[in-house]
Amino acid sequence: MIRILFAVFALWPAFSTTRVVAQTADPLSAAMTQALAQEKLVGATWALVYRDSVLLGASGIKDVSRNAPMSPGDRVQVGSIAKTLIATGILQLVTRGRIALDAPVTRYLTDIPFENPWDSTSPLLVRHLLDHTGGLDDARMWQVFSLDAHPDTPLRDGLLRSGGSVRIRHRPGDRFSYSNTSFLMLGMLIEAVTRERYETWLDRELLSPLGMTRSTFKFVTQTGEHGDTSLAMGHFDQKTTSASVPTNVRPASQFTTTAGDMARLARFLMSSGQIEGQVLVDSALLRGMGKPVATESARAGLAGGYGSGLLRRDRHGVIGLCHLGNVGTFRAAICLYPEEERAFFIAHNVDPENANFDRLDGMLVKALGLSYPLVQQTQPPAVDPRDWEGMYLVRPSRFAQFAYLDELGGVTSVRWDGATLKLLPVQGNGRALTPVGGAFFRAEDRVQATHVLARSTDNRRIIADGLRTLERVDPLHIYAHWTSAAVGILALLYVLLVGGVRSIRGLQRRQWRSEHLKWPTLCLALLIVAPALYFTQSFLAIGDPTPANVTIALLTGALPLTLIIAGVHRITTGLGSRGARTDMLAIAGALQWCVVLASWGMLPLALWR
Repeated sequence: MIRILFAVFALWPAFSTTRVVAQTADPLSAAMTQALAQEKLVGATWALVYRDSVLLGASGIKDVSRNAPMSPGDRVQVGSIAKTLIATGILQLVTRGRIALDAPVTRYLTDIPFENPWDSTSPLLVRHLLDHTGGLDDARMWQVFSLDAHPDTPLRDGLLRSGGSVRIRHRPGDRFSYSNTSFLMLGMLIEAVTRERYETWLDRELLSPLGMTRSTFKFVTQTGEHGDTSLAMGHFDQKTTSASVPTNVRPASQFTTTAGDMARLARFLMSSGQIEGQVLVDSALLRGMGKPVATESARAGLAGGYGSGLLRRDRHGVIGLCHLGNVGTFRAAICLYPEEERAFFIAHNVDPENANFDRLDGMLVKALGLSYPLVQQTQPPAVDPRDWEGMYLVRPSRFAQFAYLDELGGVTSVRWDGATLKLLPVQGNGRALTPVGGAFFRAEDRVQATHVLARSTDNRRIIADGLRTLERVDPLHIYAHWTSAAVGILALLYVLLVGGVRSIRGLQRRQWRSEHLKWPTLCLALLIVAPALYFTQSFLAIGDPTPANVTIALLTGALPLTLIIAGVHRITTGLGSRGARTDMLAIAGALQWCVVLASWGMLPLALWR
């Protein structure tokens, strides 16, 4: 949903005449330069880490407004890769005995109100925050897209509105659901334990010992008070620049670095955890990064998943420990291959929706010269896949604010054809999974098992890939939602079209006041044109109470009231005619959908809540 909104509110794409050039002279740089141009990207800087050496490279443009070339030493921003570093800092505090991984979060964050229905048996643990398994929401719009955010805003203010609480939506520990909120709370946990800002403590205690002297957790932008000219400019597209802005969830995504410094981090994460003979992070904790713990998929034997700030990722014929990141104008990736002591890092200063970033990652993987594991071969399943046929929804939904949209459009149909398990989503492309023995299945473009058929803690059939859990649901649940939405949409169309025609005729005949549907018709007409207001603001303010957002909230809040007024008017004037009864059915159909939307928190639509 956030990426969709980014695409909607970003400026219209422009074609650039800027020539992409390589800043380092080698075959890889030449190939990367060509790929950047073909994918309509601006610039990139990267690092290849080998056992005994590091190769840095750069290509393209650092800032199109100045036509400045990107160089290997330029600073970049890495978005969610900050989570890997936050996790490393937490593990450092665990090593020092100041934090316990299996301690309840409430031991450290004593002033945060939690709503956890499973608290007596499954409290929220520090480990759950590190692994994205706490059952928490990802983030609200105001936490990610807000021009009201400041570099010095207290982290608690970025977590909760006044009087709010942290709601846990699924049993902690059972399932992965990516959550920026989790890592915001980890930043708060560091501050609670160290009694200083997390940025200050991590810069001194983690980055300095690692020799990451060009990196910082503090806010850095390209201009103004926190400006640094060595930071590459962010871009919305090939012509439109954008300086970085603060965010309310900064521990989850705020980190400025260089390719060289990220190479140092990669080496450390693949090491024994010692710096100059001193243990910085216990080696066992480092080895646990990228290994999921205690989730339903891990208990079922699936190796893939997320653990302590890294993701076990099966791509390009190899398996690595990776993290991706993006902040709207930057995109980055880091992947470690510990068994061969190799790694790569790459950062781009633009993040278009349709670019194939996997293509460039694959070029770096090839340049590392890694060994390719054998592809897991097809074997008959030990379970009957027909027992898992049916309709599925992702549980829990990643964004609580838009969970209703997932109920409507996030449905996946599962079918077994005797040879492959078909995952057929309502939106997007389907996938064919090949059985590889037991309850495990492999996607056709992967080398090892990617999915497992299992049962949940409460005995529901699930299909999990370590990062997403599909839970089988009663088809009646889905059909009821679809029917409700279809009836509501058709009813609103009736109100808009029929009410609109009648209202126009009423105005012509000076009888507009007697038209029963005039107010909901007017409200719907205004809702159609109101989104044009968003073109007067930055998409970065989509989580603020801007004129556009307030207008949408007022209109969506007024809609059910206008429908009720129309219904009362219709009843008091009589339902004897077919047209009157049809009007009343349309009003009732629209109102029932309004009730459903309100129950899911989508009416009124106030994106700043």
